[in-house]
Amino acid sequence: MGSGRELQKRTLLCFAERKLGTPRMAVHPLPTSAAEITGDWLTEVLHGSGALPADGAVAEVECHALGEGAGMMSDLARLTPTYAGAATGAPPTLVVKLPTKNETNREVAIKYDIYAREVRYYAELDPMCAARTPAIHLSVIDADNHFAIVMQDLSAYRIGNQITGATLEQSEICVDELAKLHGSFWNNIDSFEWLPQVANSQHATNMQVGARAGWDTMLEIFGEFVPGSINAVRDPLLNAIDPLQQRLVTPPITLTHGDFRMDNLFFGQTPDHHPLVILDWQGPLRGRSMHDVAHLLCQNTQTEVRRNHERELIERYVDGLAANGVSDYGFDDAWDDYHLAVLYLWAYVVVVSGTLEVGNDRALAWMSKMIERNAAAIEELDCLSLL
Repeated sequence: MGSGRELQKRTLLCFAERKLGTPRMAVHPLPTSAAEITGDWLTEVLHGSGALPADGAVAEVECHALGEGAGMMSDLARLTPTYAGAATGAPPTLVVKLPTKNETNREVAIKYDIYAREVRYYAELDPMCAARTPAIHLSVIDADNHFAIVMQDLSAYRIGNQITGATLEQSEICVDELAKLHGSFWNNIDSFEWLPQVANSQHATNMQVGARAGWDTMLEIFGEFVPGSINAVRDPLLNAIDPLQQRLVTPPITLTHGDFRMDNLFFGQTPDHHPLVILDWQGPLRGRSMHDVAHLLCQNTQTEVRRNHERELIERYVDGLAANGVSDYGFDDAWDDYHLAVLYLWAYVVVVSGTLEVGNDRALAWMSKMIERNAAAIEELDCLSLL
């Protein structure tokens, strides 16, 4: 009976022929909500992953919603199965991820093709990745962008909190894991042509269009967090998105997570835990690695920690890259790219806060912190001088 990394390496996947090739397995119909998950469906999933013996079954399954206000594009639920027959080694709980029921946010998710990207990440990239990700029992998508991912329950870990922000210790753990992720694909990602680049892709165009469309709405909702210095250069900043994207795809490039924020990070709490497990692979991209590092430091790390320790954290990251086999990227390269990425990520800020439906107080709070931190980093690092 496999578990952990072994299970992760034999992830079960089903792709719609229109998108990703001939299906290898069917678990149909796909549930559209956690409430539709039955014991028979979960039995088939766990038999397929090898997590449940062939003579065992799921007699019943309880579902409890998770993550209100944390995830914008998907719905999460914890599944608690009751087993019948042989169940040695079967997971006591699991987590299922399904498309969001929010139609506005779902349309954005489909526009950026993020559901298919996550399914395909687990199929093709995860087995090559040295960074830790959850064990996956099932990851499927159909031609109508309905998907289901059944994964390891990480409730024994501590989920990051984007509102309170990353401490110095958490930021150190994160840059260490990012070095493993980026080192795994350093200058070895271009063969995955389905993976969008930061520039010259539909994703890049969507970012440019979304930032222009979302600026006014961002100001209406979050205007108190947008400094006058940034709002005064709205047009130059929007016009700079494409040139910044071009800079962030010049070699060396690698796989970037694309949404490296605290709500997608689980921190180990016991000696047998891995220090960090990275979730939510809906936004992977090809580009310069500082896209992820800047996302961490300028939107998620507590501003005082970032202000006082960003240089040493980037030095630590560069040392981590070297330990993972990267020899063509030094601190000066990283420091220059960091400034570019901090400025570019303002486009991400505008798209997220100006085109998605906020939905609840928690989402409002983490978006406010995202804007406040990124704006502070832009001003303190004098990134507007790059325009």
